[in-house]
Amino acid sequence: MLAGIRTRGVPLANRLAAMIQQIDGVRVPVGILDISLYRDDLTSVAEQPVLNQTSMPVDVTGKVVVLVDDVLFTGRTARAALDAIMDLGRPARIQLAVLVDRGHRELPIRADYVGKNLPTSTKEVVAVRLEETDHDERVLILEYQDL
Repeated sequence: MLAGIRTRGVPLANRLAAMIQQIDGVRVPVGILDISLYRDDLTSVAEQPVLNQTSMPVDVTGKVVVLVDDVLFTGRTARAALDAIMDLGRPARIQLAVLVDRGHRELPIRADYVGKNLPTSTKEVVAVRLEETDHDERVLILEYQDL
C-alpha cells in the first residue's frame, strides 16, 4: 500500500497508484498519513498545531507500506511518518518514495525510490508545487530571503 504524507505526499501517492494500475493492472490502496503530532519540533512549529485526519483504507499489519513525500531533507518528517505508521500496526516492510532528495540528512534515513536528486545549499528551500494543492506544477529552489 501507499501512504501519502500530508500535504503533497498525498497527491503524489495517488498519482503513483494510478500509474501502477495503468501499467500493471493492480489497484494499490492509498492512505493519508498526518504526522503533525509525531514531529519532534511540534512546540516550535505552532502553539496549536493544525491536525488533519490519518486515513488508511486497509490495516497496515503485514503489508508493505511505501511512505510517499515530496521532499526528503533532514529525515525528520520520514522519522515522524515511521512512528505514525507503527502506531497503526506492524507492517511487513516500510519503504520511502520521494519526488526530490535534496540531501542534508540529520538522521540516518534514505529513500528507496527517488524521482530526482537535487543537491542544494542549506540556505535554499526546495518548494514543490502540485496541481492538486497549488494549481501549479513545478519544483522551485528558493533562497531563504525569497520566501
